[in-house]
Amino acid sequence: MNGLKSEKRFQLVNNTFLILLSVSMILPMIHLLAVSLSSPAYAKAKLVSFWPRGFNLEVYKTILSSEQMWRSMGVSVYITVLGTLLTLLLCSSLAYALSRPGMKGRKFVLQAIILTFVFSIPLIPGYLVVRGVGLEDTLWALIIPGAVSAFYIIIMKTFFQGFSSDLLDAAKMDGCTEFGIYVRIIVPLSKAVMATIALFHAVGQWNSYFGALIFIRTKTLMPLQIILREFVQGDEAHTIQQGMPDLMVASTPEMIKAGAIIFGTLPILIVYPFLQKYFVKGATLGSLKE
Repeated sequence: MNGLKSEKRFQLVNNTFLILLSVSMILPMIHLLAVSLSSPAYAKAKLVSFWPRGFNLEVYKTILSSEQMWRSMGVSVYITVLGTLLTLLLCSSLAYALSRPGMKGRKFVLQAIILTFVFSIPLIPGYLVVRGVGLEDTLWALIIPGAVSAFYIIIMKTFFQGFSSDLLDAAKMDGCTEFGIYVRIIVPLSKAVMATIALFHAVGQWNSYFGALIFIRTKTLMPLQIILREFVQGDEAHTIQQGMPDLMVASTPEMIKAGAIIFGTLPILIVYPFLQKYFVKGATLGSLKE
């Protein structure tokens, strides 16, 4: 009986803590949304908390009419989608090869991959490599360097090792090659782990800005996160306001910053609910056990 009461108390404390933690993460976004939808007088006086005061859509009309915002959004969508697909292809094919006991040098390759957990690529050598192969100031510089991850490979390898060897042997007896097994059996039966890795990588790719800060020079190739960084620093917000005199009456730089952050966060928030059911399962798939 005492054990049951202790478990209930633990569940109550744990649930309360998680609810408060969730609320602490949601409230800042609600506040930004309220600021972006409020009247400039209330926003400038900092009288807006979690509900708009003096409903106003001028900020979003301005953002949605900005060519730079849509161009940067397109760049972010492009590198996120293409980068995620490339990561799934490279990591799953390598993980499948490592999961097959007949692969020569399998243990050496796996140890080399695990070694990258300890030693990451230094910034300057990584930059020199990207520049040396001619990827600087191209979108490939934001896609290729992070396309292969040791963490993803280990998760996929462990998942693939769970497939019945009888199933794969039966496919071989029917004349299926290793590539055919990978394409026709492994990939179709691995939707859960594929969706998990896609979620991990897509969120990271969408939110990353440091790579673009280092490698991209052309304004039209900058992803959305770089533009949001300029908004938060105030440069882009003031530039937009000065270019549109009517906007100076209808909004403030703080409202433009808040609206830009909401605009940049909304796409990943829309995608996440469709993949989140795989998140917990995928987080427990990886193991270093050989």
